[in-house]
Amino acid sequence: MSFSWKTARNIMRKDQGISSDVQRLEELISLVFLRIYDALEEEWEDEAENDGREFNSAFTDEKYKWRNWALPDSNGKTLTGDELLTLVDDLFKYCKNVNVEGLEPRQRIIRKVFSDLNQYMKNGTNLRELVDVVNELNYHDAKQRNLFGQIYEEMLKLLQSAGSAGEFYTPRAVTKFIVEMLNPRVGETFGDFACGTGGFLTAAIDYFHEQKNVSNEDVKKINSSIYGFEYKPFPYLLCNTNLLVHGIDTPQIEYGSAFCKPINDFDEKEKVNVIAMNPPYGGVTTAAELTNFPAQFKTSETAVLFIAYITKRLKQNGRAGVIIPDGFLFGNDGASVEVKRVLLEEMNLHTIIRLPSSVFAPYTSITTNILFFDNKKPTEDLWIYRMDMPEDLKHFSKTKPITDEHMEIVKTWWNNRIEISEEGNEKARCFKKSEIVANGYNLDLCKYPKEEEEILSIKDTILNYKKHSEAADEKINTTLSKITEILGIEL
Repeated sequence: MSFSWKTARNIMRKDQGISSDVQRLEELISLVFLRIYDALEEEWEDEAENDGREFNSAFTDEKYKWRNWALPDSNGKTLTGDELLTLVDDLFKYCKNVNVEGLEPRQRIIRKVFSDLNQYMKNGTNLRELVDVVNELNYHDAKQRNLFGQIYEEMLKLLQSAGSAGEFYTPRAVTKFIVEMLNPRVGETFGDFACGTGGFLTAAIDYFHEQKNVSNEDVKKINSSIYGFEYKPFPYLLCNTNLLVHGIDTPQIEYGSAFCKPINDFDEKEKVNVIAMNPPYGGVTTAAELTNFPAQFKTSETAVLFIAYITKRLKQNGRAGVIIPDGFLFGNDGASVEVKRVLLEEMNLHTIIRLPSSVFAPYTSITTNILFFDNKKPTEDLWIYRMDMPEDLKHFSKTKPITDEHMEIVKTWWNNRIEISEEGNEKARCFKKSEIVANGYNLDLCKYPKEEEEILSIKDTILNYKKHSEAADEKINTTLSKITEILGIEL
């Protein structure tokens, strides 16, 4: 299979219409989505024929079907140049305005996905090359679907270092760990209400399939049990494509804000069994959205609002795993304290895993934590565990990211909880709810030890500088000697 991000990126780098990896990803995944959608419509059409039903394609204008413009015609000729560029530009406009009346729910995704997407390429020849790369993807081949899923994951990792787009990517070792600890079962509903590229949702799908030999009936249950919200067009595209790759042909992902209705108005049918999230941090909530929160929860910090929201979306006995910044743990403003009160008094906040600050590097160095809670009973005991950096690493990075292996030590502790204190510094401890309440709901516990800086005297500072300066000079002189010897230069 020659489909690859590297090949596609090299093609798009030649095009004047695209200037960043984020735009390249949007361009490529838009075409990949159209390729997959066309393959799915072929499958849906066969299903309808076998069932004796009539099937209506979303592309009533046949020329916009992938098979009719992206593949060679009966004479082996392909559309290219300005003719291809014009058609694809028109195709994006067509997708934004597809008439969904009479279409099956799973077909209507085409209009939602393309409602705010852009076609960036300006050179029809380059576009032809890119389309040819996408054509290497045979979505009908189960083996290629699996391989493409791996390639797609590699492309999503690029978002972690793609400027502000890094917010859409949570390291897969973390998403996998959270899902495993939540242990969702086939038949339970699973939600992420700020789902980005769909990392938690696909981790849940993978987990479902790993638990047992999944029957056709199980597949139907999984297909109808995944829920999400995403309010930005690019990650919405990425998420829906990701879910299609994972076999979910009817993604139930809403395009828009999760805060679109009063949080006290959710009925039992709208609630879910399991929630896993990495909600956005900072103030990105509109005044209109804030009206959907009771006064005691209103704040400009989106992460706090999402915790309040999640407590209202969990079914009885439901469970949640949520990534949250350090600021929430020690936050003492009214909304933060009230949400923490709810977690302790109305939910069962049973575990907090403190993560190293570089887990999300290079996108951000904000220190984060994972809150695990359920809707079974009020909190009695809260375990807090600090995950330290592996001994062989100073910090995680783009080239040395956090991995499943790094999370194993946390899993080991999770299954055999013990209190740990190292040199008088608490690494893991069980706290009584009464302790936390008495301390004003401060959850900033089992902190990372701060490195103490040694303050030298003026004399020692000068001697230390001289020592390092002499060592540096010696290294430079040695290097220069080697260079002059190689070049045959006498100094």
